[in-house]
Amino acid sequence: MINVAGVVSIILFYALILVVGIWAGRKKQAGNDSEEEVMLAGRSIGLFVGIFTMTATWVGGGYINGTAEAIYTSGLVWCQAPFGYALSLVFGGIFFANPMRKQGYITMLDPLQDSFGERMGGLLFLPALCGEVFWAAGILAALGATLSVIIDMDHRTSVILSSGIAIFYTLFGGLYSVAYTDVIQLFCIFIGLWMCIPFAWSNEHVKSLGDMDVDWIGHVEPKQRWFYIDYGLLLVFGGIPWQVYFQRVLSSKTAGRAQLLSYVAAAGCILMAIPPVLIGAIAKATPWNETEYKGPYPLTVDQTSMILPMVLQYLTPDFVSFFGLGAVSAAVMSSADSSVLSAASMFARNVYKLIFRQKASEMEIIWVMRVAIIIVGILATIMALTIPSIYGLWSMCSDLVYVILFPQLLMVVHFKKHCNTYGSLAAYIVALFIRLSGGEALLGLPALIHYPGYDEETRTQLFPFRTMAMLMSLITLIFVSWWTKMMFESGKLPPSYDYFRCVVNIPEDVQRVGDPAESGEQLSVMAGPLARSYGAATMAGKDERNGRINPALESDDDLPVAEARRMNQETAQFQVKKMLDTATGKPGGGGGQSQSMAMPTTEQDNTAF
Repeated sequence: MINVAGVVSIILFYALILVVGIWAGRKKQAGNDSEEEVMLAGRSIGLFVGIFTMTATWVGGGYINGTAEAIYTSGLVWCQAPFGYALSLVFGGIFFANPMRKQGYITMLDPLQDSFGERMGGLLFLPALCGEVFWAAGILAALGATLSVIIDMDHRTSVILSSGIAIFYTLFGGLYSVAYTDVIQLFCIFIGLWMCIPFAWSNEHVKSLGDMDVDWIGHVEPKQRWFYIDYGLLLVFGGIPWQVYFQRVLSSKTAGRAQLLSYVAAAGCILMAIPPVLIGAIAKATPWNETEYKGPYPLTVDQTSMILPMVLQYLTPDFVSFFGLGAVSAAVMSSADSSVLSAASMFARNVYKLIFRQKASEMEIIWVMRVAIIIVGILATIMALTIPSIYGLWSMCSDLVYVILFPQLLMVVHFKKHCNTYGSLAAYIVALFIRLSGGEALLGLPALIHYPGYDEETRTQLFPFRTMAMLMSLITLIFVSWWTKMMFESGKLPPSYDYFRCVVNIPEDVQRVGDPAESGEQLSVMAGPLARSYGAATMAGKDERNGRINPALESDDDLPVAEARRMNQETAQFQVKKMLDTATGKPGGGGGQSQSMAMPTTEQDNTAF
């Protein structure tokens, strides 16, 4: 029977999210359709909104529904995702947020393309895309499950309807809309769930959580310990190389604030996990055949994925479920836009623009991103319809990101001089092979290699093969990069064999991005036309990829490189002269001292602070 109050609440909360999204989209500067403005909100996200949007990196529909499902099916000890993703925010803030924000990148793939080239960056886009699609699919499946409980709609129909709503909403704007709807999203989840918990807990059908028959804590079998550790490491380090996270990091006003937001968001992740944990425990203590629930009991996999909306529907009064179901479903919908926007942004910038259409206008890129939003939404819908478990989607989405992207991002951010394109490609192949050889039951992919401890009955790899794949990928990246560099520089391999042109056969226009400034901000001498045109916190002239000048990042007036360098040098000379005049008390004109001052040369102009 249709819950009329629930339907009305969904309409009201959806309208609230939609109005906020449209209002926030209008904060974008009129006529400014640049990548930085649309994808990163002009790097102007404030502290208050930043805390909420950073927390919402992981706290969304898949988070709350998946946590409740894990508590009900396996117990608290197996609900690792909230703690794992909270730690990923901490480690991301310590090791990645500061250097990434200092360099002024626009997407997570920018440093990878800087070091390995645009085509290798395009290849690395694939696991990033898979991760975003899997995550968005989990969100859509959660929303579909909620609607199917509320209005008694078929799960598949509700998933398709939900994805259509999410795609439509995402098309309204860039990161401004995403960030401000995140504020409403977290308030909806926090207030809606906490309002429902007392009523659900006090329901006459719910047993005591301390009852011996109610095991909502769970336990880890001795043979599963390595699997447990492997899964935990996957969530912690596999939760770092995501565009949804770096989208927030790179939109922060300063590098220090990006770090601060990461730490605060980690605490927010733990805090926001408490309500769904309690709801999962309440569901575990409920004999569902004694309630108004008429479905199969014990609950099947299809029902356990809907355990959170079931608690709100059957264990709380109508006026309470009005807020709970509406708030949760609206929050789930609003959390889908982030993943879809992230995948579309990476495709539009790092694939379409940097590989295929390097002279594409900003407006063309924006339209490509809109089309990509629709395509990513369709892919996520297919995944949501073919994989039953939300928590399975949630965990699987980190696999390819963990084994392929994490070691490569770690190297290019901290040890870029010790890796090259040959090592990147070899590491990619090794990681992909080891991960696929382990199989994936959720996708119906059989295991090609039965690692030690393989469970034939459940078709589960108890050996930590994911972490092994990540470590093998990291070792391969370092070794192959070192070996190719040694072979080419020693002359054992002729320069003509340097096919990727990244060791010795480097084009004459090569320029490298150096280390970021200690302060993370551009110095005053960089305030010239060149720095204003390209925005990154380097003095590399033009933003570049793989040491080559990147024509995709040229300013709209196509300022020649030599002219830009000359203007930048003249600006630097003028500012140094002005400082010397101020120090010596001269009103103008530079004196002998300023003339003897060594001015930046063209070569020095291409080094980074």
